[in-house]
Amino acid sequence: MFPIYWLVATSLRRPGDVSSLTPLPWPLSVENYFDAADKVDVIRLMVNTFGVALASTCGQMLIAILASYAFAVYKFKFQGLLYLAFVGTWLVPYQVTMLPNYVLLNQLGLLNTLSGVVVPTLSSALAVLMMRTHMSGFPKELIEAARMDGRSSWSILWTVVVPNLRPALAALAILLFINSWNEYFWPAVVLQSSNDVLQLGLRSFMGTEGDQWGPMMALAGLACLPIFVLYIVLQRHIVNAFVRSGLWFPPNRGGLLYAASGSATAAFS
Repeated sequence: MFPIYWLVATSLRRPGDVSSLTPLPWPLSVENYFDAADKVDVIRLMVNTFGVALASTCGQMLIAILASYAFAVYKFKFQGLLYLAFVGTWLVPYQVTMLPNYVLLNQLGLLNTLSGVVVPTLSSALAVLMMRTHMSGFPKELIEAARMDGRSSWSILWTVVVPNLRPALAALAILLFINSWNEYFWPAVVLQSSNDVLQLGLRSFMGTEGDQWGPMMALAGLACLPIFVLYIVLQRHIVNAFVRSGLWFPPNRGGLLYAASGSATAAFS
């Protein structure tokens, strides 16, 4: 917590006291926040960052639901091999796929656009891996009963399976959103000539004549604030994302008791 405290403390110092090592900033000043607002459009950067994070999260969630349902419910030829190959993409270093993605975006004319930041992140092997664990634990009897009622596979997925996986879906969505919100490297590669997201907006305070630490810490604090609030409000779901493994229990009082599990840490930079 101390780095977070020091970030906030630095942002609240007077411009002339930014380099001070005193643990308590006094007198307090919000001048750094006004300087940051004058230098960059904070509202626009927040809206852009939220849009990118939301689009990336929704894309990954949709693909994860469809792929994990197919791997967990259906039986088809080379199923194990295909799943191993899919999950194996998670082991490929990001630096290996960065250049092909960059070349493809250049050919599509998506460089220096927010769409170019989102498109390569729409599929996540980690999301599929986590969702398949929960899908595999879903009672097959419920699926068979729905089929006997004449429901299609598409209807079973969205009206039977997904509603009962809300805790796991909520936890995974939160983790994906936080990861996308904090992403710096890929937006920096795609948005070379613009600072359209919060993380890149921090570069506006770095120059050859020195870094403006006060406004930079102020903007960094504003960038952390939405995620910090999200974590405080929904921390139970975030912890459940990894702490438990997706266990289904027998019907109780006419319903299903579901437990989702795992361990997670939230890092704010």
